Amino acid sequence: MRLVSDPGEMRALAGEARGASRRIAFVPTMGFLHEGHVALLREGRGRGDLLVLSIFVNPKQFAPNEDLACYPRDLEGDLDKARAAGVDVAFVPEPSAVYPAGFQTFVEVRDLQQPLCGARRPGHFAGVATVVLKLFHIVRPHLAVFGEKDWQQLQVVRRMVRDLEADVEIVGVPTVREADGLAMSSRNATLSPEDRARAVAIPRGLETAQALFAAGEHAASRLVEAAVRPLHAAGLRVDYLELRDAETLEEVTHADRPVVIAVAAFVGSTRLIDNVVLRPPATAK
Repeated sequence: MRLVSDPGEMRALAGEARGASRRIAFVPTMGFLHEGHVALLREGRGRGDLLVLSIFVNPKQFAPNEDLACYPRDLEGDLDKARAAGVDVAFVPEPSAVYPAGFQTFVEVRDLQQPLCGARRPGHFAGVATVVLKLFHIVRPHLAVFGEKDWQQLQVVRRMVRDLEADVEIVGVPTVREADGLAMSSRNATLSPEDRARAVAIPRGLETAQALFAAGEHAASRLVEAAVRPLHAAGLRVDYLELRDAETLEEVTHADRPVVIAVAAFVGSTRLIDNVVLRPPATAK
C-alpha cells in the first residue's frame, strides 16, 4: 500500500492509472475506521482495479462549537485496516494541502442541505460537498463508495454529482450494525458502558416503525410516534426524528413512496444518527 499526502502526487498516480485503463474505486473517510468503513472498502475492492482510501478530518464541516479537536483519530490503526482490506493507495493530506491560504470557494446543494442535520449544523453540508468535490478532482475516481448510514450526505453527494455532471458513479452500501443493531460509528467509542446500553433504543425505534409500516400503517405521524417512543423511554435526547422523501428529503405525510425515517439523538453527550428506508411494495427494489 502506498501512502500519499501530496495532492499533486495523488493526481499523478490517478493519471497513470487512468492512462493504463485501470478503474479507480475511491472510499473517502474521516478515519478512525471500523467494520462499517471496511465494508465500503470491500465494495470498492470488488469494483475497481485501483482502490484509494482517503483519511481526512475535514475542518470545513465542523461548526466552531463542534468536536473537531475531539474527533477520534487512529492513523496507524487505520492504515493497518486499510492494508488488510486490500487498499492500494491511502491518501492522507494535511488540511493546509486541501485548503491552502486564501481558499474561499464552497459548493452548496441548496435544498437537500437544509433539513435534518443541515438544520442543526449550519454549513455542515457545504463543507461536505466542497471536500468531496475537491477529493474527486484529486483522486479522479471512476466510482466512489459511501455508507447509507449517512443518508442525507449520500443524497447530497448524488445530487451534486448529477447537477455538476461529475463523471463518477456513486455507490451506496447498506449500514453495518453491531450484533444488537446499533449502527457502527466512530462516535460509538465515546459512549460510556451505560450509554452504550441505552443507545440500542435508536435501532429499536426504527425497527418498531418498520414493523408497523410492514403491517400496513403509512401515516407519517404514527410511524414517527412509534419510532420515537423507545428513545424517550431510554432517556435519550432526540435532536430530530422525521419521515422524509427518500431522495428529495421533502416532508411527507404518508409513506406512499420510498421514504426515510431519519433520526439524530444524544446519548449522553454523544450525538448519533441512523435511518431506515421504507418502500411501499409497488416501489420496492
